[in-house]
Amino acid sequence: MIKRIFLLMFLMLQFSFLYAGIVVLNGLTHTYKVENGKVYKGKVSIENTGNTLQSVKLFLQDFSYKADGTISYTAMHTNSRTNSDWIKLNTNLVTLKAKEKTDVFYEITIPDRPADSGSYWSVIIVEPVEDIKPSNDKAGVNITSVVRYAIQVITDYETERAKPDLKFENVKIEKEDGRQTAKIAIANNGNLYCKPTATIEIYNRKTGERLGSYTSIQMGLLPQTSKSFHIDISKVPAGQYKAVLIATDEDENAFALNVELEVKND
Repeated sequence: MIKRIFLLMFLMLQFSFLYAGIVVLNGLTHTYKVENGKVYKGKVSIENTGNTLQSVKLFLQDFSYKADGTISYTAMHTNSRTNSDWIKLNTNLVTLKAKEKTDVFYEITIPDRPADSGSYWSVIIVEPVEDIKPSNDKAGVNITSVVRYAIQVITDYETERAKPDLKFENVKIEKEDGRQTAKIAIANNGNLYCKPTATIEIYNRKTGERLGSYTSIQMGLLPQTSKSFHIDISKVPAGQYKAVLIATDEDENAFALNVELEVKND
């Protein structure tokens, strides 16, 4: 029995080491400040961290998201501000040996007259190609799930004529990982990509005394999308408060809103 257990453990470890893992080495957001009629070059750096040969396909899709966690990957041209027609990959398929790295290059050709100033974007999908193997146990095939990457390619055109327009959609106080957390939904109703942070300043409801200021991490926000910014406020005692929500982008543009806030014990 003990020998069988050790054999099973060995086979499981051997199988896990044979699994091919693909990673993107140079980031998942590529941004360019562009001018009309010009060509820009970029690359996607990929590594096969596994011990077996691995094929990878690359293709373009449109992309959007909402504060409720919805993420949409859709066909090209479904987003009115897509730049997918501007991007050309030098290949759609690469095969990597174990531990091998490679670069897939792309070019972005900006039209002579884009329709509007502001940000245009799409994503390059990097997806391992898994073999579909016949099943020995039952009719049909076994399909292995894979992890794929979405690399945002954002082109900012005539930024001096464009701007973000941040709006607060709602704020909720909820327990997350055992901590009271302010979840602030912020939408970018403008036409320019930005990277805001959210801050909540909390005041005593009766005296107006400021009790503290708490800030989220910075996150990118595309035009006509929204995200939920999470802030740990577990140090704030239960009670009812006045609060100011502040969204500040990387250019120090600030958007504020006064709200009433209730923090509960549970």
